Amino acid sequence: MVIDPLERTGPLRIGTRGSPLALAQAHEVRDRICKAFTLDKDQFEIVVIKVAGDMMQDRPLNALGGKGLFTREIEDALLDGEIDMAVHSMKDMPVEQPDGLYLNCFLPREDPRDAFVSLKYDRLADLPQGAVVGTSSVRRRAQLLAARPDLQVVEFRGNVQTRLRKLEEGVADATLLAMAGLNRLGRADVVREAIDPEVMLPAVGQGVIGVEYRWEDEESEYLLEGISDYDTSTRLAAERAFLEALDGSCQTPIAALAELLPDDTVRLRGQILRPDGSASFADELTGSVEDVDALGDILAKRLLRLAGPGFF
Repeated sequence: MVIDPLERTGPLRIGTRGSPLALAQAHEVRDRICKAFTLDKDQFEIVVIKVAGDMMQDRPLNALGGKGLFTREIEDALLDGEIDMAVHSMKDMPVEQPDGLYLNCFLPREDPRDAFVSLKYDRLADLPQGAVVGTSSVRRRAQLLAARPDLQVVEFRGNVQTRLRKLEEGVADATLLAMAGLNRLGRADVVREAIDPEVMLPAVGQGVIGVEYRWEDEESEYLLEGISDYDTSTRLAAERAFLEALDGSCQTPIAALAELLPDDTVRLRGQILRPDGSASFADELTGSVEDVDALGDILAKRLLRLAGPGFF
């Protein structure tokens, strides 16, 4: 069914969180749709929705619960018809979506690596014994402590500007952020080192923007099909199959990265850790692009066997 978006009686409403990065991601979705369908920006409305994870900045993320901290209120607005599509950072997304919603549009992936940011040191390896690193990510905390149990890892929440200010105030010697977010904000200048995935494997879906819509909304489906990236979708399917088999959330120390190889195969690396970094298991598999779901499932079960019962 071909739909003419110009026949709408009102603007197409794009729901998002209100942080500078979330807004940049929503604008990227809008701009890609405009370019693909020769539409004007004034045919869209960016709708900011407050989510639980943003409203409770005074508490660690792991104290707020796991799944849906940055998505639930946006998905509720989508189901209620208050918005037409919802923009998400895929590293924040639970594996399962509410009944009535589709999540199958993914923009081309940005740099998935973690970024080392410091006003004192050039590389992660340069941190002296006992250095203080700030992060709100349970994955990064676990990975840091697994590699460097001598480090002090402290809670570090807030947007990029807030975290940079905390570094200036001496709250921490360094922090870790996503390269993708810094690139989208035009703040790659603060990066001292882009950390190789061999050193620190990123979160599932890191660097990927996903767009969700209602089942019956053929117009949004049509528009989003025009901007979705096949390669990113394939890589993400492997990573999220891995996450699903582990029953993980954004508050579980899990890392994974899928890469497309020239021979139409996918290399999937995965890692699971205890929150305190006291134990870590990592492995990788390579398989056909047609079997990415099975690839993620097999790798997850292999790591769970290595870790033993009750690992998480």
